[in-house]
Amino acid sequence: MKRQPPQHSRKPSGSAGERPDSPDMIWGVNTVLEALAHDPRRVSEVRVLRGKAGPKFQEIIDQARAQNVRLRFVEANRLGVPAQTRHQGVVARQIPVRPLDLNELLELVGQGEGRPPARILVLDSIQDPRNLGAIFRSALAAGFAAVILTRERSAPLSGTVAATSAGALAHLQICQVVNLTDTLKILQKKGFWVFGSVADRTAASIYSTDFSVPLCLVIGGEGKGIRPLVRKQCDQLVTIPMAGDFDSLNASVAAAVIMFEIVRQQGR
Repeated sequence: MKRQPPQHSRKPSGSAGERPDSPDMIWGVNTVLEALAHDPRRVSEVRVLRGKAGPKFQEIIDQARAQNVRLRFVEANRLGVPAQTRHQGVVARQIPVRPLDLNELLELVGQGEGRPPARILVLDSIQDPRNLGAIFRSALAAGFAAVILTRERSAPLSGTVAATSAGALAHLQICQVVNLTDTLKILQKKGFWVFGSVADRTAASIYSTDFSVPLCLVIGGEGKGIRPLVRKQCDQLVTIPMAGDFDSLNASVAAAVIMFEIVRQQGR
């Protein structure tokens, strides 16, 4: 089942009334290129900073024209994003992705003969948009194409998230849920093992844990980590061994380390 964009009418162009970091605005060369290449139907307009040139900008211009996407060359104050945004001179307006529900997600990650064990990334209360984008980037690289987010305690899927993900967001299957504990129970009934990442030396080392099973990896939010009820629902808690007294990594770094250990064990 392929995600379909909501049937919204395209909004008129212009920067007036646009909310900073709105879900329908994306920026950055790689992010805009990925959007045009992956699902151009969702892109309604591309704005290029007047005077920008080079192969990447020409590729964006050519793709926008080929896909009949409205193309505008504008001054900086008409890009429609805050002045401090690292937009690299290109901004696009798009129809926000409709997150999948859990049943749709399960259809997409169903097990099949000869396929590697399915792996789902579960993010519990990741509220920093740059952390979220960085995790998305690592998830795609590590083959975690399905990501479950908490609906109320996560950073919105904004332009900052899309830009930090360097285009990865366009390729991920995103599911948002209200009750993460109940969601994990459903996944366990479907045959998934749930591993929770914790900064706790009593937890099992990721290097001595068998990840060769269909699994969900739960990464907790900045500061507090996995919430108690979610932690209790995990089949096994795992940790990254660290030298000396240092016992904490940024959520996006920890997620990347564990995801690639899972990839190493599963062989692909």
